[in-house]
Amino acid sequence: MNSPRPRLDPAVAATRLAVRTLLAQALTDALVRPGDLVTVALSGGADSLALAAATAFEAPKQDLRAGAVVVDHALQAGSEAVATRASRQAASLGLDPVTVRRVAVGSDGGPEGAAREARHTSIAEVAAATGSPLVLFGHTLDDQAETVLLGLLRGSGPDALSGMPPLARRTTGPAYGRPLLGLRRHTTRQACTAAGLVPWDDPQNDDPAYARVRVRNTVVPTLERELGAGVPEALARTAEQLREDSAALDHFAEEMAEDLAEHAEAGISLSVAGLQANPPALRQRLVRLAVEGEFGVTLSRSQTLEVCRLVTDWHGQGPIDLPGVRAAREGERIAFSAR
Repeated sequence: MNSPRPRLDPAVAATRLAVRTLLAQALTDALVRPGDLVTVALSGGADSLALAAATAFEAPKQDLRAGAVVVDHALQAGSEAVATRASRQAASLGLDPVTVRRVAVGSDGGPEGAAREARHTSIAEVAAATGSPLVLFGHTLDDQAETVLLGLLRGSGPDALSGMPPLARRTTGPAYGRPLLGLRRHTTRQACTAAGLVPWDDPQNDDPAYARVRVRNTVVPTLERELGAGVPEALARTAEQLREDSAALDHFAEEMAEDLAEHAEAGISLSVAGLQANPPALRQRLVRLAVEGEFGVTLSRSQTLEVCRLVTDWHGQGPIDLPGVRAAREGERIAFSAR
């Protein structure tokens, strides 16, 4: 009599299902094609290590190859050894190629922002060099909840509160996938334990100097203590709903832009009457869409509102200088030109 097959650990099953679902969606959306290389952004922590194991298992089942990139930020003593260890774990899982990149982290945008910028630049370079159209990140539901809370506290508006999308096509570089956004952080750690993988625990994840760490270790536990369990899940649901609403508004704005915009040699202009006829949310999106599409510049909310005053609060004020772009009221149009 055959012995029963060992039961698959639920955490391992959950991570594999999450990766399987996202890869299937990426194939459906033509972000990847059979035979393509999918790259895991691996830090060696529990989240990305569980992701690496699940991707190594699931990618070949969908006729995809799986590799990894390990970024050494060189910000802590022993970081090179941590990166080497993570790369060896990736290779032991069957990921190939495995690339290690050491980066120099600047100071613009604060320590977290500067490290993120250096990391993403390096990852994009590796993806281009290896021909990988999709990079997977190990962000979890807990990361999503923290992102929403940070966006709320900073007053960043609906785009920030929408959190991180599970799958996103980008203007340049590889698409980004985050299969684990529906899973809690403890699930990825259990998946590593079940698979015999020993993750690296980044000491910066407990450093209260970082706002995200304070949100993780103080704000979220306080909210759950005062309001009851389920706060991270509620925040993640809010992000998903806002993403859906934001996508709908963006779709309407793109359709309207064709009627309101006029292209010229100097830039692009939008009809004042057309902008005024729309509610603020669409008006602001039309302005941002025009500037980003024509000049590749993403306006902040305050910059967008200042441009919209040329429509709703016009008193003869002069041009507005934006990053690389100038906006001016010219009769019944708002004209945008390169500076």
